[in-house]
Amino acid sequence: MANTKFIDGGDGLLATDVGHWAIEKHDILRTYVELSSGARRRFIGDGNAGACYIDLFCSTGKSLVRETGQWVDGSAVAAWNASKKSGTPFSRIFISDTCQKSVEACEARLKRLDAPVTALCNSAAVAAEYFSSEVNPYGLHVAFIDPYNLASCSFNIIRSLSHAKRMDIIAHISAGDINRNLDRHLTADESAFDNFVPGWRENIDLNANSLQIRCALIEFWKDQVAALGAGKWAAARQKLITGGNNQPLYWLAFIGGHKLAEKFWEVATRSNQGDLF
Repeated sequence: MANTKFIDGGDGLLATDVGHWAIEKHDILRTYVELSSGARRRFIGDGNAGACYIDLFCSTGKSLVRETGQWVDGSAVAAWNASKKSGTPFSRIFISDTCQKSVEACEARLKRLDAPVTALCNSAAVAAEYFSSEVNPYGLHVAFIDPYNLASCSFNIIRSLSHAKRMDIIAHISAGDINRNLDRHLTADESAFDNFVPGWRENIDLNANSLQIRCALIEFWKDQVAALGAGKWAAARQKLITGGNNQPLYWLAFIGGHKLAEKFWEVATRSNQGDLF
């Protein structure tokens, strides 16, 4: 993350601060990891294809909630701890971030927890391509995509991860970015939408009203994801994360390749389902 502001994590490592909504986001991730432990067990052990966790925006692995002063685990640490708690720890953990200090802190925290971690400092798109080549394509893997803005949510990330036969993906789509910056994204020569879903200019009716354009953009993204063949969009399994004034912040979207994964996601996000806009 550019211009990352660090704080003392109280454990000799750097940390960051986050909004209270991060708690809900990571609770969903933890719940999903725990629920899928039985399925994961069949892929772990000698001679099996493995069950890996991929986190492409790992940050430092520990954060302070601004509103409450509560310390919380970052996504990669939360996922690893949840897998251990379930009795079926991930066979490998892959983490990446564009900030070297963040990667180093997160890697150190995971190593303290005896996680089999591989770390990379690079863009999420580059890391996704590399990590996809490292995992067994016949394993059962989970990828968490939690970008800082819509531009960082490159479609190439999804494309690279789709090479694995069983890759369950939880992706953060910034509703706030689409809502606040729609006009700028529509008119910019280099738009965030170009990274998010290439081909949008030729497939979206720009004469429609703002709500119609936003909805069409997401529907086109869903169609492009489905066209990869990696799995299907669980359209009824989205989770809207809101801010303190109930304003839409982002949507946690699930891409899974089998019905059981969708059932796990439904349970993990059972309360407060919501539309993106």
